[in-house]
Amino acid sequence: MNSATLAPFATFAGYFAVMVVIGFWVFRRTVNLSDFILGGRRLNSWVAGLSANASDFSAWLLLGLPGAVYLSGIGEAWIPVGLAIGFAASWYLVASRLRIFTERATDARSGGDSNSLTLSSYLENRFSDRGGALRAVSAVLILVFYLFYVASGLVAAGGLFEQVFGVEANVAIVLGVSVIVLYTFLGGFLAVSFTDVIQAVMMWCALLAVPILAIVAISMDPDRGVEGGPGALLGGVSGLDGSWTVSDALGPVVVISGLAWGFGYLGQPHILARFMGIRSPRDVPAAGVISVAWAVTAMALAVVVALAGVAFFETPLDEDMAEYVFPQLIQALANPWVAGVLLAAILAAVMSTADSQLLVASSALTEDGYRAFLKRDASPISLVWIGRASVVVIALAAAWIALSGNNTIMELVGYAWAGFGSAFGPVLLVSLYWRRMTRAGALGGMIVGGVTAMLWQYLDERVLETGLYAMVPGVALSFVAIIVCNPLGRVTGQMGRDFDRVDEEFRRTEEVG
Repeated sequence: MNSATLAPFATFAGYFAVMVVIGFWVFRRTVNLSDFILGGRRLNSWVAGLSANASDFSAWLLLGLPGAVYLSGIGEAWIPVGLAIGFAASWYLVASRLRIFTERATDARSGGDSNSLTLSSYLENRFSDRGGALRAVSAVLILVFYLFYVASGLVAAGGLFEQVFGVEANVAIVLGVSVIVLYTFLGGFLAVSFTDVIQAVMMWCALLAVPILAIVAISMDPDRGVEGGPGALLGGVSGLDGSWTVSDALGPVVVISGLAWGFGYLGQPHILARFMGIRSPRDVPAAGVISVAWAVTAMALAVVVALAGVAFFETPLDEDMAEYVFPQLIQALANPWVAGVLLAAILAAVMSTADSQLLVASSALTEDGYRAFLKRDASPISLVWIGRASVVVIALAAAWIALSGNNTIMELVGYAWAGFGSAFGPVLLVSLYWRRMTRAGALGGMIVGGVTAMLWQYLDERVLETGLYAMVPGVALSFVAIIVCNPLGRVTGQMGRDFDRVDEEFRRTEEVG
C-alpha cells in the first residue's frame, strides 16, 4: 500500500474510530426513548446549531452542489440562495414555537402535557387526533422519503471510496452503512448530535481549504501567467461546457425552481428534531445565528470549489465524474496526509446526514408505529431497543436502494427534499400560526403535498414538460388542500386552549430574549 492510499486509509480509520467511541460513550446515558430520539432535550445553542447544519448539509453540499455548478455554471446558485433564505426562515418562524408546542400540547390519547418526541406525534397532539390518522400517514411518508434520502448518502459513500481506494462502490456502501449503524445504534440522538459538531467543523474547514489550495496552485503555474490568480475562478461561471448565459440563470423556471428548495426546510424531520431537542426556547436565537452563518458561508464556498475545479483542470472531468470534482481537487492539490483529512470531511458530510435520517426514520417505526398502535405501555428500555433494531432494518432497506439503483446524488436528494417540503412544510407552518386549523386541513395538506411530490417528476417528464421542480406544485397544492379541507374538521376547546397557551409562552420568551 503506497502513501497515496495509506494516508486516506489511516485518516478514515481514525475518523471511524472516533465516531464509534462517541457512540459507546453516550450508550450508558441513553435510558429511555426520549434520550434515544431527542437526547432528553439537552442540546445547547452550539450543539443544536452545528448539529442542524451537519444533519442537513449532506454529500449534496460537498459533492452534488459543486458537481452541478461545475457542469452547468453559476446559474445553479439559485438553489443555495433559496436554501439560505429557507434555512434562516425555519429558525425564525418555526424553531421556538415548535419547541414549545411539542411539550405543551395536550396528549391526544391520555391528557396532560404531551412531550411529543416526533413530528408525527406533534401533529396528532396538536389536532387532538385520537384516531391516529395523522400519525400513521405522516410516519409512512417519513419512512418512504427517508429510504431515498439515506440511499443518496450511501451512493455518495460508495463513490468516494471507489475514487480514493479503488474499492468497488457496492463494498464501500456496505462498509459505510455498517459504521453509521453502529454508532447510531449505540448512542441515538446524543451520539448523532455530538458527532455532528465534529463533522460540521471538518466540512467547513475542507470547503475553505480546497479553493485556497487551488488558487495557490494556479497562481504558481508559469504556463498560466497573469491569468492564474483568483480571477481564474471567474472562468468557471459558465460551467464545464461554457454554454451558460445570464438569460439562462434568470429564466423564470430556473429561478423559481432554485428558490423553491428553500421551502423544504420547513418540513425536514431530521432538522426539525434539532429544534425540538434544544435545551430551551431561549437558546434558539443564538443557535439560529450560529447555524445560518455556517450554512451561508459553507454554500458559498461550495460554489467556489466548483469554479476552482473548472479553472484548475485543464482536461475537464467526464460528465459522470462531475459530482466528484471536490475529491478530485483534493487528490490533485494536497499531499496524501492532508488529502486524507480533507477527504474524511466528505465522509463526514455523508455520515452526519445519514445517521440523523436513520434516527428519525427509526423514531417513526418505534414511537409512531410500535408504541402508538401496538404497545402503548411498553417499558422505556424496551422502546430503546426497538428503536435500535429499527435503525438496522431501515439502513438495510436504504442500502438495497443504493445498491440496486443508478440515480445521482442530486436526483435522490431532490426527490426526498421535495417530498418532505411538500408534505410537511405547509402543514407545519400553518399549524404553528393559525388557531383555526383543523385535523382535516392538516391531513388533506399532508396527503396532497406528499402525493404531488411523488408523482410530479413522472408527469412532468412524460406529459407536462415544464422542467419545474416538484417542490413548487407540491407546496402550492398542499396550501390549497389545507384551505379546502379545513372546514371539514373542527377546532376543539382543548386545541384552542393549547394554542393560546403556546402563543403566550412564546411571547414571554421573546420578551425575555
